[in-house]
Amino acid sequence: MLLLEYIINLSIFSLMVSLPLVIGSYIKHKPLRQYRLWVSIYAGIVSIILILLSIQEQGYSYDIRYAPIILVFSYLGPIAGLVTGAISLCARLYMSGNWYPAIMGWATIMISFSVIHFYLRQVNPVKRSIVFFVTYVIVYIITVPILFQIFRDHPLFHLQYMIFVMLGVFIGILLIESYLKLYRIIQEKKRMEDHLAASESKYRLIAENTSDLILVMDKDRSATYYSPSHEWVLGYKIEELKNIELCQVIHPDEITMFKRNIKRMLNKHESYTMEFRLKHKGGQWIEFESRCMPVRGERNSIEHLVLISRDISERKKAEEILLQSEKLSIVGELAAGVAHEIRNPLTTIKGFIQLYKQENSSFAYNDLLLSELERIETITSELLSLGKPQAVQLNRTNVKDLIENTLELLSPQALMNNIEFNLTCEEPSIFLTCEQNQLKQVFLNIFKNAIEAMPDGGKIKIELKKLDNDCIISIQDYGCGIPEDLLPRLGEPFYSLKEKGTGLGLMICHKIIQQHQGSISYSSTLGEGTLVEIRLPLSK
Repeated sequence: MLLLEYIINLSIFSLMVSLPLVIGSYIKHKPLRQYRLWVSIYAGIVSIILILLSIQEQGYSYDIRYAPIILVFSYLGPIAGLVTGAISLCARLYMSGNWYPAIMGWATIMISFSVIHFYLRQVNPVKRSIVFFVTYVIVYIITVPILFQIFRDHPLFHLQYMIFVMLGVFIGILLIESYLKLYRIIQEKKRMEDHLAASESKYRLIAENTSDLILVMDKDRSATYYSPSHEWVLGYKIEELKNIELCQVIHPDEITMFKRNIKRMLNKHESYTMEFRLKHKGGQWIEFESRCMPVRGERNSIEHLVLISRDISERKKAEEILLQSEKLSIVGELAAGVAHEIRNPLTTIKGFIQLYKQENSSFAYNDLLLSELERIETITSELLSLGKPQAVQLNRTNVKDLIENTLELLSPQALMNNIEFNLTCEEPSIFLTCEQNQLKQVFLNIFKNAIEAMPDGGKIKIELKKLDNDCIISIQDYGCGIPEDLLPRLGEPFYSLKEKGTGLGLMICHKIIQQHQGSISYSSTLGEGTLVEIRLPLSK
């Protein structure tokens, strides 16, 4: 019967210890203020319940109320332990007599625990619990069977009581330590999840907002991840790309190079940089520079390949502009020297030929020589206009008047070639801030090219209109046209489609228009004609 009562006490005690631990693991709550005080009060309530379940033996009450006291002293310190002990003592004195041994034993234990805790502050709670239990056993043996001679002849009874107090302390330690370990695991897991979520959010933020294309490939060369930037750079939806083989969007001329470099990375475990073109959904090809990096997995083998590709179309254009500028610079330096060296002897030669012509007018090649010398003079003048900085005087000019004035200069040549100019303008006056002579030179060059492109005659349409803050000047001829692959080279020095052309005329036009913060573009179809569009900012 005594054993059953002790088991009931231990069961109730275990339930009371585990109840707040279990509830706390399911309920998210803010940390309690002065939680040590609240826990000590709860432990005092547990001790009251244990006292209510105490074992009565010959007028004395026995219970395991010191198990929660030992645990509170071990885990929360002497102040919380004294609160729990005080509640337990009051309940004990209220429930039964024999106050003197109860008070003396309680006082001795509280003092002993407080002193021991002072010396064992750095020891972990489990070891402190063991020391407190041993201290409790020593104080119990000295006071109960020896000093007060209670059941001195029943050592088995005292042994059973000590064992069940020990079991109570052991069960309490086991439950609390299990909960604390589980709590630490959960907190560590939560911390790792938060850290992982933060890292994922950071890298997702980078991946979803970068203009670079991020592609992850398996070692079998199948794509497993496309960054969202693929959608607005290449025009494909991610779902579409997943259903398309990667080589289908790589330029056919570069597929072999791409496969070779991927194979090299897998074999040599080295990163690699390469350039290739990818096909936009609209059909155009975009140039990319790709940094390819192998990702090692277990056993140092390559598990993934990460390709970070950047659109270098603008960089290529900038390089072309830089190359063009270098060409212009070289041409300018050459022009400054060559033009001066040629002009002087050229003037002498031309003068003597003119004298020779007067004396020998019957010589058949006089006119041919003079025409070729004039052509050399024209080329020299063009070179000088490139090599020598010209004084620029900007004036507010009506571009319609400027074009009409230019057309008057070309009217004899147009009449001889059966050319009709058709000028239309949205408004009677469209004003630009420009250097009139330079712009006139641009129009002269382009109009002459249009005339020469129509040897059988025809109409040349010239249209002036405003668009936003710019003036658009369109010159459309209906001549032989220009192959599309040659259009990007127009304006390069010494590149011309004409048999006796130098390419310097259009190059000068480009230079003048750039100085006026404008732009020039060409579109042409073979056999149908060419459209030249000049865009210049309006006068403010």
